[in-house]
Amino acid sequence: MILQHFICLSILRRKLSSIVKRISRKISFEKFEMAPMLTYPVARREEIKETFFGKEVNEYYRFLEDPDAEETKKFVDENNAVTKPFLEEGDTWKIINQRLTNLWEYEKFGCPGKHGSRYFYSHNTGLQNQNVIYYQESLNSERKVFIDPNKLSSDGTIALQSLHFTKDGSLLAYGISESGSDWVKIKFRDVEKNQDFPETLENSKFFRPTWTHNNKGVFYGRFMIKDGKADGSETCASENQKVYYHRIGESQENDILVAEFPDEPNWRFSAEVSDCGNYLVFFVMFGCNDQLLYFADLRKTPEINGKLEFTKVVTKFESDYDYITNEESVFYFRTNKGAPNYRVIAIDFNAPDEANWKTFIEEHPKNVLDWVYCVNKNKLALHYMEDVKSVLQIHSLESGRFEFKFPLEHGTIQGFSGDKDSSEIFYHFVSFLIPGVIYHYDFSVSPTEPVIFKEVKIATNFNRDNYTIEQKFYPSSADGEKIPMFIIRKKGKEIKPQPCLLYGYGGFNISIQPSFSVTLLAFVDLFDGVLAYPNIRGGGEYGEKWHNDGRLHKKQNVFDDFQSAAEYLVKNNYTQKSQLAIQGGSNGGLLVGACINQRPDLFGAAIAQVGVFDMLRFHKFTIGSAWISDFGSPDEEVHFHNLLKYSPLHNVHTPKNEKEEYPATLVLTADHDDRVSPLHSLKFVASLHESIRQSTYQKNPVMLRVYTKSGHGFGKPVSKRIEEATDILTFLYRTLDVKTELS
Repeated sequence: MILQHFICLSILRRKLSSIVKRISRKISFEKFEMAPMLTYPVARREEIKETFFGKEVNEYYRFLEDPDAEETKKFVDENNAVTKPFLEEGDTWKIINQRLTNLWEYEKFGCPGKHGSRYFYSHNTGLQNQNVIYYQESLNSERKVFIDPNKLSSDGTIALQSLHFTKDGSLLAYGISESGSDWVKIKFRDVEKNQDFPETLENSKFFRPTWTHNNKGVFYGRFMIKDGKADGSETCASENQKVYYHRIGESQENDILVAEFPDEPNWRFSAEVSDCGNYLVFFVMFGCNDQLLYFADLRKTPEINGKLEFTKVVTKFESDYDYITNEESVFYFRTNKGAPNYRVIAIDFNAPDEANWKTFIEEHPKNVLDWVYCVNKNKLALHYMEDVKSVLQIHSLESGRFEFKFPLEHGTIQGFSGDKDSSEIFYHFVSFLIPGVIYHYDFSVSPTEPVIFKEVKIATNFNRDNYTIEQKFYPSSADGEKIPMFIIRKKGKEIKPQPCLLYGYGGFNISIQPSFSVTLLAFVDLFDGVLAYPNIRGGGEYGEKWHNDGRLHKKQNVFDDFQSAAEYLVKNNYTQKSQLAIQGGSNGGLLVGACINQRPDLFGAAIAQVGVFDMLRFHKFTIGSAWISDFGSPDEEVHFHNLLKYSPLHNVHTPKNEKEEYPATLVLTADHDDRVSPLHSLKFVASLHESIRQSTYQKNPVMLRVYTKSGHGFGKPVSKRIEEATDILTFLYRTLDVKTELS
């Protein structure tokens, strides 16, 4: 059905004026104002009425929850048939794609890790779909290929998920995922021979394998498969995880069940064999934060042949715990128990009652303790966030006292490797303008300074001195809380309205720290644009309080913080509505969906990637029940009404005036996303199309793009990443008020 029935005279004048202003462009037929009217697919409406706690709720597109239904496939194909030509017709897509391809073609390195006597790290020549794992016998020796995942599939859609070495580095368990799915197949390799063992473990996810120190096998997590399907396209809930022990060289059929909790189908688990090898430290999770803590003494079962006997240390979901190391029976954990910014505590497993716990390193009054590693036998490497910038310092494992701090610019330690049995550490530093510097430090060499092991160099004429980074603190309209925001733009430019891309997340205690993105810097260069990263509440940038102030009944703070960032950018002349785009993925997709419903008048364009849009049924699919910790349960009245207030799917509106017109919106999802099922995006877009279809005020496009053989984001091959980035930048070029020319 045609998007607009008629265009009034004033709008026609505006369009003619816009055409005149852009008539000098080298590229014709590129801006949306010059594009033909759009006809969106019409999804069948099937009204379903349900009453929750006295409130009647109508839904019309539940049939789109079935990914295998022909009707769903038809809906996807019809939307792609509208979106792809809109993006790809003309020269813009090709020009941007070639520019991005050129920018991506530079060497990239991962943070090395020392395992046994060898050093392992990832490397990409530039446009390889997947990073290749190399090893060196010494830091100065020739590198050799260890695993090349590019040989596993012709299109690069099989990715390495993780590497897990034995303590002596002689054996490796590694995971591979297909088409971006969370499902992992675990394989095993003899490191010396560089050859795989015959077996493959199936049906695992959300669990990192951990080796017993006798090198006989690994503990790993496994789900029972429903309806015989586990490829990432299914939507059924991930329930009843069990933990098994696998002996190397044997069939998975012989694996030993060591832990299960059938009365708690939504519990998930992780485990780690202690540094001494005598204990299995066992964590139980229900949501995305707060764990139970158990342990099993492996000395009691030298030959694992059945369920383990666990001692319960923490029995309430109240706080987070990360295992650091142990000295005999004394275990060290990073925790926010009684410390919103986290501290290090010591628990003696011989007397694990909470009354016996000791604070080993006090909570910092402002900075957030992000992670801790034990290195060089008796040192602790602590990573803090100070106003969203990395601080790395060394403390004594014997006393907990501070010893020294590493020199760092303003940025982020993106990767770190170190081991209690090794004097060497590596850390990978990035920033918005630093693509990557990997430092090596050896505690056994005195005196010493960190030395550069690898430094990433952009092949094109990239000069970080051409850009400037500001960190501003602006007030949120919710309550006046000061919110930090990084702003990146070209140096030497006067502050005047420019195309601006505002990126946000705001949830699950996840911090948006400075990182390098050649794609987003292309937005600055190609569009003469501005990037803005507000550290809105719901994240972990300022500890658990910052997180709590943006979840459950305080979730609206997240949306207010983000909308206030947009208002700040406009008020301070960085941009204007017609030039302002917002972007977010996953929980950030929810953020975008909620904001275009609540404040469509603020934004010129919106990019919502793999978003959570149905807040009344999210917990029924894949891993959705885990998100209750941040969102609350729709099955509880206290949360239901709050979720209904902001659920993007349930707050779609028909524009009744120009102020209510939705910004140009591109919703992106993928057919193998088993983290946030694509059903969220399909239902949201179907509802949007129906609501705007009859509105004479909706001129901006609202589009859906569904990618194939792709998932939530992890493991996506470079070719698909460039394709998606091209789609996004092309959409923004065609829909924002961009003054620059492409050629």
